[in-house]
Amino acid sequence: MATPQTPARPTRAKQKRGEGQWALGYREPLNPNERSKKDDHPLNVRARIENIYAHRGFDAIDPGDLRGRFRWFGLYTQRKPGIDGGRTATLEPEELDDRYLMMRVRTDGGGLTTAQLRLLGELSTDYARDTADITDRQNIQYHWIRIEDVPAIWQRLEEVGLTTMEACGDSPRGMLGSPVAGIAAAEVLDASWALAEIRRRYIGDPKYANLPRKFKTAISGLPDIVHELNDVSFVGVDHPEHGPGLDLWVGGGLSTNPMLAQRLGAWIPLDEVPDVWEAVVSIFRDYGYRRLRSRARLKFLVKDWGVEKFRDVLENEYLKRKLIDGPPPVDPPAPIDHVGVHAQKDGSFYVGAAPIAGRVSGSTLVAVADAAERAGSGRVALTPLQKLVVLDVPADRVDRLKAELAELGLQVDPSPWRRSVMACTGLEFCKLAIVETKARAQELVADLEKSLADINAQLDVPVTVHLNGCPNSCARVQTADIGLKGQIVTDADGRQVEGFQVHLGGGLGLDSGFGRKLRGHKVTSSELTGYVERVVRNYVAERQPGERFAQWAARAEESALQ
Repeated sequence: MATPQTPARPTRAKQKRGEGQWALGYREPLNPNERSKKDDHPLNVRARIENIYAHRGFDAIDPGDLRGRFRWFGLYTQRKPGIDGGRTATLEPEELDDRYLMMRVRTDGGGLTTAQLRLLGELSTDYARDTADITDRQNIQYHWIRIEDVPAIWQRLEEVGLTTMEACGDSPRGMLGSPVAGIAAAEVLDASWALAEIRRRYIGDPKYANLPRKFKTAISGLPDIVHELNDVSFVGVDHPEHGPGLDLWVGGGLSTNPMLAQRLGAWIPLDEVPDVWEAVVSIFRDYGYRRLRSRARLKFLVKDWGVEKFRDVLENEYLKRKLIDGPPPVDPPAPIDHVGVHAQKDGSFYVGAAPIAGRVSGSTLVAVADAAERAGSGRVALTPLQKLVVLDVPADRVDRLKAELAELGLQVDPSPWRRSVMACTGLEFCKLAIVETKARAQELVADLEKSLADINAQLDVPVTVHLNGCPNSCARVQTADIGLKGQIVTDADGRQVEGFQVHLGGGLGLDSGFGRKLRGHKVTSSELTGYVERVVRNYVAERQPGERFAQWAARAEESALQ
């Protein structure tokens, strides 16, 4: 007799796991960072710093504040001295922590009065062992800060209109803007009002200070703000019917999953920029992925949605109106770093100078403020390429200012290498770093200025060299001509030493794209100068007239790149 068959169970479609998007109902914290923010809003940590930690000292700091909420006020623990890069990934956070803090001061758009610059220098000499770096976010960054001194530093900063609020953390961090806004002859419009208005309306508002991760903004009437690499960017364009306005980009970012921002094809008039910015950041807050930190940047949402859906949600759910279609910005042929002497609209000049990889000092900043005032200027600016610019200089005082800046190590007519080398914080202070970068950049520039002296004059097209201490790409290695990502590598004797993975031919603007990685090709730190020299000489020997490094690297034989 036949055995009766058990009826087959109906198959159920596998339910897709939620990404922690608030707008879809996923409000429960899905990782330790989200739980920390739910336990206590990070902006509340200021009161504990002022009322408890500054009085009781470092040992009194709650670990959740120290390694989490402190970031909303520009504070990180710095790396304990003496820990080599090979141990970075093997130690617990508390083993890497020093008892001192890194502090980041936000200077949206990079613009400073000479009084503000002088104060920044004085804070460095008073509290930070004379450390001060110009970052590629147009910030000033200190080290060796004691928790006991933080309230006094805040008070002095706020007296001159500066702050550390939301300089770090899952918040709208310091915004990039043109350092020469309002004075550059080539700008489509002066966008500095929008930066100031966004800061006035939204920075410090708890509604916009709990995002899935950091949120980076750039706004400029010139393409001088690396707009392809920000979460949201507004870039000056001239609409054939509506006139000057800004083109909207979303979803850029590097780190271990690099993506270039995408155009939404929308033209935004200047007075609507703050409203559109608020809508974009609200989409990120509400729809951004909060389950995995590794997917919590806006770029992943933009990639998954596509620009058509993103614009549709922006217009219909948040702005409640349609945006005007518009043209793209003009791509610059090379990075706009504002180094050199340039005429302003009003007949004065701005003078851009290059420190090496942003490394300055507090005493240098004070001296620059003094030199600028002697030259008749009351304004300076920091750039997204780690440079410093003195504005509003009368023609008859330019040469004297150039000489004074050069005495401070800030060259207005720098070598191609002093001008083009960038570096992140690196092993000296950063807990994520694997290799040293700032000191390595200083050595590399000095070496290349000598070893390539015979061909430096032929480098009419700049060759950018960026050094990063870990895979997070704070120094934008994927978009440099020669990008160097720090790693522990094996040298010729089989030893584990500091070195770099090489990316070649990345760029923005006309060469927008990520560098070419040579399979298995790595360079030890001790070999770095010889490697860069060899590749640059091959470029000069093989390039066609006017050919940029990125173009050459894309077609060159691997033998010429090793």
